[in-house]
Amino acid sequence: MEAKELYEHLEKDFIKPGLTDDWASHMSEIDEFLTDNFRKRSMGLVCDFALRVNQVYTAVFPSDVVMQKILDLDVRDALLFVHHPSIWDIRRAPNVFYQMNSSLLRQFKERNISIYNLHVPLDNFSEYSTSKTLADALGIIDLKPCSPYEGGLAGVIGKSKCKTISELQKVFEKRVDHSVEVYRYGDEEIVNGKIVVVAGGGNEVDYLKEAFDEDVKVVVTGISSRTSHSEKDHQYEEENRITVLGGTHYSTETFACIAMCDYFKNKGLPCQL
Repeated sequence: MEAKELYEHLEKDFIKPGLTDDWASHMSEIDEFLTDNFRKRSMGLVCDFALRVNQVYTAVFPSDVVMQKILDLDVRDALLFVHHPSIWDIRRAPNVFYQMNSSLLRQFKERNISIYNLHVPLDNFSEYSTSKTLADALGIIDLKPCSPYEGGLAGVIGKSKCKTISELQKVFEKRVDHSVEVYRYGDEEIVNGKIVVVAGGGNEVDYLKEAFDEDVKVVVTGISSRTSHSEKDHQYEEENRITVLGGTHYSTETFACIAMCDYFKNKGLPCQL
């Protein structure tokens, strides 16, 4: 497929009026690789290196491991689709985001491998969005978008077949294939089966007020650790008996990148996570 045609499909399907983001202002060290359009709006085509796209790879973050793995496959004329254009690593706190490797970017350019980013547009509610795909993976139904975020709606409220927090925890851990954090501030029983899901860094009261106002007492998210940054959110949840389950930033958002493989395959392009 012509690269321009693919970019036009992504633009039309995901980048809706009113969505905003801010990455480019923090990416000055790799500015030479960025497109003018990405510098202006921090979404869409990050690096324009390909005229044709014959293969797509998806990833939550463009880490050295991800980029090197693609290079090791010796592919050309390809696209790396990422949810974030920068790498996130909690071990680097407080500066948790850092930029793509310039040396690897040069090799991407030599091999005609473009990089495309949808952060807020992929968080915004759709068939492929981060919270919707996570809710689907957990068997949560009757979904309603919620949680205003940068011009979109980043969360969903729905109903789970799980009757208790312990049951939901088991389902969550099975789907992400590792243990999850649980802050049991509320009851063991899930009242009316209602749950709010906001993948990634969604445990913030400002995002969740709509759900809390509807008496939802269970939050499923990614980053959930009780730190100085999140203390006020945990205090609110503790005071209001709201239980929080966290499955890490990467694990809760990877379901969207898996779903995007189907999106690209529907366009006739081979794709893998």
